[in-house]
Amino acid sequence: MTDTLFGGSPDSSSSAAAPQLPPAYPERAAWGTAPKLRAWQQEALDKYLAQAPRDFLAVATPGAGKTTFALRIASTLLERGVVNRVTVVAPTDHLKRQWADAAARVGIAIDPNFKNSDGQHGRDFRGVAVTYAQVASKPLLHRAKTEAARTLVILDEIHHGGESLSWGDGLREAFDPAVRRLALTGTPFRSDTSPIPFVDYVEDKDGIRRSKADYTYGYGQALRDHVVRPVIFMAYSGQMRWRTSAGEEMAASLGEAAVTKDVTAQAWRTALNPQGEWIPAVLAAADRRLTEVRRTVPDAGGLVIATDHDDARAYAGQLKKITGQSPAIILSDDAKASSRIEEFSEGDARWMVAVRMVSEGVDVPRLAVGVYATSTSTPLFFAQAVGRFVRARRRGETASVFLPSVPQLTALANTMEAERDHALDRPSSDEDGLMDLEESLVDEANREEKASDTLTKGKYEALESQAAFDRVLFDGGEFGTGGEIGSDEELDFLGIPGLLDADQVATLLRQRQQEQVSRRRVPSSSPAGIPDHRRLMDLRNELAKNVSAWSARTGTPHGVVHTKLRETCGGPAVAQASEEQLRARLKKLQEWFIGRG
Repeated sequence: MTDTLFGGSPDSSSSAAAPQLPPAYPERAAWGTAPKLRAWQQEALDKYLAQAPRDFLAVATPGAGKTTFALRIASTLLERGVVNRVTVVAPTDHLKRQWADAAARVGIAIDPNFKNSDGQHGRDFRGVAVTYAQVASKPLLHRAKTEAARTLVILDEIHHGGESLSWGDGLREAFDPAVRRLALTGTPFRSDTSPIPFVDYVEDKDGIRRSKADYTYGYGQALRDHVVRPVIFMAYSGQMRWRTSAGEEMAASLGEAAVTKDVTAQAWRTALNPQGEWIPAVLAAADRRLTEVRRTVPDAGGLVIATDHDDARAYAGQLKKITGQSPAIILSDDAKASSRIEEFSEGDARWMVAVRMVSEGVDVPRLAVGVYATSTSTPLFFAQAVGRFVRARRRGETASVFLPSVPQLTALANTMEAERDHALDRPSSDEDGLMDLEESLVDEANREEKASDTLTKGKYEALESQAAFDRVLFDGGEFGTGGEIGSDEELDFLGIPGLLDADQVATLLRQRQQEQVSRRRVPSSSPAGIPDHRRLMDLRNELAKNVSAWSARTGTPHGVVHTKLRETCGGPAVAQASEEQLRARLKKLQEWFIGRG
């Protein structure tokens, strides 16, 4: 769902004297403490103050500034006496401290160290920051605290409220008496169909109940407002070889379309194995990209998201060999994890390696390059992980995320701008490709921050992995003709400048694509009148990639896209089409991508 943006009736204390605000901050500000609001924050604040609702759900893309918006509401309600206590509920202990620090900067004292066993927080604090797990374990304690004062409850990343029946029931029990409840999320969708507390659901024309946000600010709009960075996805394929539990040796190309889901999963795991050649090659490419970005953004940093602790440590060792520097390692069972994140955020070190705890909410604005080295493929996790790289500090910064070239991830990358709602009545035959990717084992691991394939790892043995550059994905389009590691085809894209607006990125990618296609147009060695079968195969593959990208962007089935191209450009089916006819269809697709034709 995409809400229209409301102006509302401006409240005298919030915007009467304020001029029309720009969409982004005029200067860099500490996390959650900007003195001036972005345009969307002001608009959402005006709507909130005009309606004075008990419950309000704000959906804003990661990096847009949900914290600043929420703290401005909290400050206003405290000043007006509508509430006299604030409770912040967050997914992790690190985020509790992050909220407390941000609140302190705007004059609200929040205790992030409150434990259920404490009973009451200190008198010097206006409220507490707790985790969803804390509330679920002692809902009656938090209900009593809520009833004891006029309480505003801020539910950060509210989608966590639907993770289990006990969590949802605990939240309802604890915060039903609250005077005000402000729910925030950057990813309003889940793989399950558990209702999220304090969220309204509206039945659509198909009879499916979907979550209804009171205010929505999506990635696409934030990108147009220069509030977030454009994301360039660098996809890498390659040949994988492994041995199954039955002792059979298997081989497949990473992301190969004509293989089963199980083969894709095993090839993917083989690529991520630290002992192979795929991961070191991709880490080296990502570090080369980081070096290019740091030419114009000197403190730019990189983050590798690993599947488990063992892989994280191994990847860190490989990065040390590549860079000569020891990266920061962030593990969920490390008591110093929060301080390590803060130290990295405030410094200028090149790399940080983490498991799942850095995927959501953690704010490190200088992150500009990422490596998605995990087998988790839920839309929720992917969006939160990519969200770590999109927070813009100044206009022109770009983000680059390196990922395995597998259908699950490329489909998610091609639909970055899609806005979804949480569906309660999703039918089992739902053909939404993104939802079909969410297997229960992976989703369980995503929630519990531990390896999603602990059991499956024992069922096979990785033997060999080799990396190859596949393509670049950006704004629903696909660019590049593939190439070996270190080839000109790869370096063309690794060397893209680190400071570019979204329009400049698109223009440059199209230019590099055209240059690569031109380099491949070597004179045919075939006799006159004899078609070059190798060139035809290259063109068919290129057309298939572009049709797939257009299908993902528009939701149109592949067959319908091919039919439309034949109707527009003429000629037979792809298998019988000539070189000239295939090139005409590729040209038409490129025109569609840039809004022509």
